[in-house]
Parts: sequence; C-alpha cells; structure tokens
Amino acid sequence: MQVEIKIDTAVKEPKVIVLTDRMTEEINEIVRKISETEPQMIAGVSDDTVKILDQDRILRLYALGGKVYAAAEDGEYQLRLRLYELEERLRRDSFVRISNSEIINLKKVRHFDLSLAGTICVTLADGSVTYVSRRYVSKIKEVLGL
Repeated sequence: MQVEIKIDTAVKEPKVIVLTDRMTEEINEIVRKISETEPQMIAGVSDDTVKILDQDRILRLYALGGKVYAAAEDGEYQLRLRLYELEERLRRDSFVRISNSEIINLKKVRHFDLSLAGTICVTLADGSVTYVSRRYVSKIKEVLGL
C-alpha cells in the first residue's frame, strides 16, 4: 500500500482520498479507523475504583463465572462489557480471540508452544499460561502466518 500526504496551507480541514481497484477488508478497516469518532475506552473496576485501561498494558481479557476481567500489567480489573463488545473496542492488530471466553494481546505474548497435539499453549509476558481452544487454532495459525 502506498501512502501519500500533501501539505497545502490553503486547506482548512483534512481530506482523505482512497484510490483502489476494488473494495477489500483492508480498505474497509482503513475507512472504519479513519471514521472512528468516539474514543474506544475500556474502564475496569478494582477495589471500588474505576480506572481507564491502556490497551498497551492489557495482557488478556477473559470471562469467568459470568463476569469479564482484564489482566493488565498493574493488576486485575472487572469489566462491565462482554467479550464481543470488547472485540469491537480493541485494536484488531493487537488483540485476538483464542477461545469463547478469552482474548489475548499478541504484543504481550512471550511465545506459542505448538508441540501439544491439536492445541496451542500461550505464555504471556507475566509468565501466565493459557491455551488456544481447538476451534480457534486455525485462526491463530493464520494470524501468525503458519
């Protein structure tokens, strides 16, 4: 993809033009990101305190006992959103669902262990271990280019 920026002091409002031979998922994603007007914040609750979570510091998001939690570098937070709602707010280039009950931050993965038959073991930056469910193995392999 080529990116071109033109500076014109007479222009008062930025204008984006996308030239393409056909609509692709990549083009749709670019349009969605450019058109995004409301901030995609995620608020977590810990010890009766609400904190806006920085997506770069989130290791994983998971559902347990009917509640949704975020494991971040600075602790665990309970969220009021469901996992499918979080998927819409999270950056698609960083986060991927690995099971019906868990989403991980790819930038916080130490390594993937493919030696287990039929599943993938994921070790995160904090040393915690989780597993990709069989249903999501092919999706993870696609994301990893395997």
